[in-house]
Amino acid sequence: MDILTVESLYKTYGEGNTKVEALINVSFSVKKGEFVSVIGPSGSGKSTLLNMIGALDYPTSGKVSIDGRDVYKMKEEELSVFRRRNIGFIFQAYNLVPELSVEENIVLPILLDYKKPDERYIDELLDILGLKDRRRHLPGQLSGGQQQRAAIGRALATKPAIILADEPTGNLDSKNSRDVINLLKLSVERYSQTLVMITHNQNYAAYADRVLSVEDGVVSQLGGNPQ
Repeated sequence: MDILTVESLYKTYGEGNTKVEALINVSFSVKKGEFVSVIGPSGSGKSTLLNMIGALDYPTSGKVSIDGRDVYKMKEEELSVFRRRNIGFIFQAYNLVPELSVEENIVLPILLDYKKPDERYIDELLDILGLKDRRRHLPGQLSGGQQQRAAIGRALATKPAIILADEPTGNLDSKNSRDVINLLKLSVERYSQTLVMITHNQNYAAYADRVLSVEDGVVSQLGGNPQ
């Protein structure tokens, strides 16, 4: 079953001599429980693609469907709720709320949806993330690796249809980077989670089931099973 479908996606900025084609006729699909990495040089269109998939920006033309829903046909309020419930975001900059503890940051998307967290599941997440003894700590009291693990927990907390990770190891040293990649791989396997991850590191990209390359706005497949 395809959880994500991208069809004929174009993104153009500017006009005339200043026109930039950031994405050119991008089409691919991702199955439920698949781990896909996206690589490419700086400025190739990787982050633009992830923003389109997550409906953080709109394409010039094309379609993105997540769990059977066309994300661009939703009104802003409906899209906001859909995004919160179905898409987990992991950013390079962590984006944790500094005044909230690790546990509060992790359950925040659930509380924003006026729902009660599954305490057993949150405990399990904290354990897997190695943050059980840091659950009451504020982000400022954590290392970079611990902050990124908290951000992964927040992305997993709502059991989303798909997780989008934009350079999740970009601010980490090599050991913490490997730990984070291993945690992401574990989440895919343990929770049948679907993950699309942007990375500049080809070694980390190799952890994925499939690798897509973006160059000058064009997406092609490098390895794994063709869809």
